[in-house]
Parts: sequence; C-alpha cells; structure tokens
Amino acid sequence: MILLDFEESLKDLIEQLEKLKEIGEHSEIDISSTVLELEKKILEKKKEIYFNLTAWQKVQISRHPERPYTLSYINALTNGNFIELHGDRNVKDDKAMIGGFGLIDDKSVMFIGQQKGENTKQRQYRNFGMANPEGYRKALRLMKLAEKFNKPIVTLIDTPGAFPGIEAEQRGQAEAIAKNLFEMFRIKVPIISVIIGEGASGGAIGIGVGDKIYMLEYTWYSVISPESCSQILWRSWDFKKEAADALKLTADDMKKAKIIDGIIKEPLGGAHNNPPEIFENVKKVILQDINKLSKINSIELIDNRIKKFTKIGHFKEIEI
Repeated sequence: MILLDFEESLKDLIEQLEKLKEIGEHSEIDISSTVLELEKKILEKKKEIYFNLTAWQKVQISRHPERPYTLSYINALTNGNFIELHGDRNVKDDKAMIGGFGLIDDKSVMFIGQQKGENTKQRQYRNFGMANPEGYRKALRLMKLAEKFNKPIVTLIDTPGAFPGIEAEQRGQAEAIAKNLFEMFRIKVPIISVIIGEGASGGAIGIGVGDKIYMLEYTWYSVISPESCSQILWRSWDFKKEAADALKLTADDMKKAKIIDGIIKEPLGGAHNNPPEIFENVKKVILQDINKLSKINSIELIDNRIKKFTKIGHFKEIEI
C-alpha cells in the first residue's frame, strides 16, 4: 500500500495491524479483539483525515499510482465485453486515447477515455495519458460511429492535459480539440462524461462536452494544474497548495459553480481502496442517465446540451 504524505499518521497503525495478523496466523493466540480494536482506530483516523481534506490533498489522491484507470473501469463495467477500436484513419493510433464498444447490462455503449498506464513501461506507452491530435481525432471518429448506430457515449476523463510537444502542435493539437468541442455539441446521441482522476485543461474538455457531467469525489477539473498556475503566478512550484485553493478545482467547487451535474462518492480513502465499490457507483449513475437521456429526441437533446454550456459562468452587460 502506497501512502501519501498526509496519510503518514496511518503508517504505524497499519504496520501494527499487519504484524498482529501475522502473529495470529502462526500461533494459537486469540488476537481477534485486539485486531478489531486496531481496525477501529484506523477507520477513525481515516475519517479524521478524509473528512478534512484540502484542495491540494484531493489533487494528490486523484494522482495516486494505485488508483484505477480508464481500462479498469471499462473492463469492470462491461465484464470484459469490450471491443477496442483503433486509429484516426489519418496519422496513427494514439495509445493515450482509447475507445470502443462495450456492453453494460446488455446495453451497447461507446466508451472513450484517456489511459495513463499502471507501471513505468505502460505509462511511456500511453504517453502518461496525454493525447496527441490523432487521439482527439480518433475520439471524434468513434463518437460519429456511435451516432451512426444510435448508441450512447460514455467518456472517462483522466489526463494531466493534452500532449504539449512541438510535434503535436505541428499536427494541429488546438484545431483537433476545437473541432471536438464543435462536433460534440451536435452529436445526436446521449453523452455522459465522468472525471475519474485528473481533468486538466483542453485535454479534458476535448472529450468532456456531455449531457451529464460527473466527478468522482476526490478528483479535480480545471483549466490549469496547481503546479503550472503556481509557476506562472509566483515563478515557482512552491505555491501549488495556494494555487489549488484559489483555482476552486474540487468536485464540491465544480458542483457549486454548476459546471458538473453531480459527485460520485468514493470509498473512504479513495477509489484505490475499494475498486469494486467505485465501479458499481459509476455503473449505477451511467445506467440511470442512459435510460433517461435515451427517451429524449435528438433535437431536444442537442438543444439542452447547448443551453447547459451557455449557462455556465456569470456576466453583466453595461452601456458605455
């Protein structure tokens, strides 16, 4: 188990519990009452920590290396009934962006999302979840395919941003993301977006124009990461905590600002502490919205989607 810096107070308790269990396995001493007492202490300590998280701490949880990624969600939601589709039919197949048809409770759904990779080799292969232009073009191709066959779309967002390399800019990174935004407003089938980890900048919004948008409890959604914001404003990464607070990037902040439709509760300690529970929570929300949105005709669906996004933000007109 990997503990984050603010979880260090749990370390000694967890080590004690592991030693006790080991003693219990190799001796005839009854330590069940001691184990239960220690488990209760760990639970209370977790509640104390997780009921008082700062914005920066939630950012750290969203990046936890043991946190389930997009493919884990897709495989769990579809029970392995998933067929991945590849390529943008133009340049190549971007491994950071995945997508394909899957069955969720006998409902055929187009899944699209960023995949970070679970170890060093996979992270390099997946470009750390940072898609190139061909990734966004692949995503749009798959959305159009879903529209053709009248299948709902589910996007799972988890990216530190679109790939910022010069080669990505040369191949039209900004244009690819902008075209996705334009086209997603006109897609005639339901789109449900769920932020399962990091939701950074255009990399996130490039597949995030949804009829319904949700965030997991310990995720973030912002135009810029706390570190980059700190670097721009203070010329140093040392103020990332202050930047995280100022950006109002947590799920609670997004819900208050009416940018998202709801927050999906995570297990105590984060999604990585109980993946089956978070998979089930996400599945319930997706199925519930697919059933509701599928009853709305395409013209009304598109109209509602446009209105949803044009209502975001506040402005006042003045005469000069």
